[in-house]
Amino acid sequence: MSRLPRRSFVLAALGLLATTAGCDDGSRDFDPRKQIGPHPVLPDPHQYLLPPMHVAKVIGWGPNESPTAPPGLRVQALARDLQHPRNVYVLPNGDILVVESQGPNLEPVTRPKSPIVAWVEKRATSSAAGNAAPSNRITLLRDANGDGIPEARTVLLDHLYSPFGIVFADNFLYVAATNAIIRYPFVPGQTRIDAPGTILTLLPGGPIDHHWTKSLTLSPDGKLLYATVGSNSNVGENGMEAERARASVWEVDRATGRARLFATGLRNANSPNFYPGSNALWVVVNERDELGPNLVPDYLTSVRDGGFYGWPYSYYGRHLDPRVRPQRPDLVARAITPDYALSSHVAALGLVFYTGANLPPAYRGGAFIGEHGSWDRQQLNGYKVVFVPFAGGRPSGMAQDFLTGFLTKDGKAHGRPVGVTVDRAGALLVADDVGNTIWRVSRAP
Repeated sequence: MSRLPRRSFVLAALGLLATTAGCDDGSRDFDPRKQIGPHPVLPDPHQYLLPPMHVAKVIGWGPNESPTAPPGLRVQALARDLQHPRNVYVLPNGDILVVESQGPNLEPVTRPKSPIVAWVEKRATSSAAGNAAPSNRITLLRDANGDGIPEARTVLLDHLYSPFGIVFADNFLYVAATNAIIRYPFVPGQTRIDAPGTILTLLPGGPIDHHWTKSLTLSPDGKLLYATVGSNSNVGENGMEAERARASVWEVDRATGRARLFATGLRNANSPNFYPGSNALWVVVNERDELGPNLVPDYLTSVRDGGFYGWPYSYYGRHLDPRVRPQRPDLVARAITPDYALSSHVAALGLVFYTGANLPPAYRGGAFIGEHGSWDRQQLNGYKVVFVPFAGGRPSGMAQDFLTGFLTKDGKAHGRPVGVTVDRAGALLVADDVGNTIWRVSRAP
């Protein structure tokens, strides 16, 4: 059967979107809060020729505009005019590293609706200013007095290959590009790295590279790195050979580069973090699409060594995905149910546990999560930073909106939050990749 050109698919999608944008897909009458917590409501799955789609048009931020934090807190723009800031990391001396990154755009057309979905995803992640300026670099911000106004801004590294994760240890900076973890000699205080990097270990990259972002964290004893590697498809439609060593968390020996799969069945895990004072590794995970506006909830979960979390054969434990053939009942039988659902299609990408003292005490020990926001449901979901309280090292209550205002009342997007971290003064930093801004939330003067 002959294939229509890519342009025809996109035009067809535009026509379909125009006719369905106002249709009720079931998300309007469903309370997304029913899918927050350890026991989410899971409606029956639906299959579509084309899934529900709603792209929030990105309009950017005006000079005096900013997101909204709870009373008593102040929101500042630590840096503007960046190019897709996806991640943010704080060095021991307080310098702040911003990872500006764009994907490698390698994914081929593998099914008739692939161009449509890819076009929607690209529009959902494009900034209002366009993509002409340089990206794929690491920018250093120096805010020595912690007032939220950097005294210096320099490019630390550039010409990187779709970087995302970043970790510092023992005078080395480790950068997770889309196809490898690269190690650079580095001493905090430097504002430029000129020494060439060396590959510590290769990671799954092209020729498809569907989920291209690779996150990093350091083990509590400093000996190991943990890297997240997303799937190469929605539910295995590119064949399981394309998923080799993907949809997983990798464990990498920092001294030798030796790597093994630590946990599998995690469709697109991001932002690995150890809970403070423990050896418990946590991630946020983006679940599968095209089963309906209210399936499947993205989630926050601890990750067990050797654990399998269902993808692609089942979701949220042992709920079978009817699209996957052949099934693997042996794997489904041991699929682990996630710890905490975050609601469907919020696109949770950032995670940090708060140990600072700048924000009110109620936030100490809990998790801040950056939700990039939905594109495949009529009622937009996510587009905010939420806080999940913890007690005894476990989630202990309903997620609370913390940083909002990324969406206008008529459904346009000023920005979309991604990575989150805490600076040396205890303020929360949020990377806004389509608003091209790093936001800083601190106690008001």
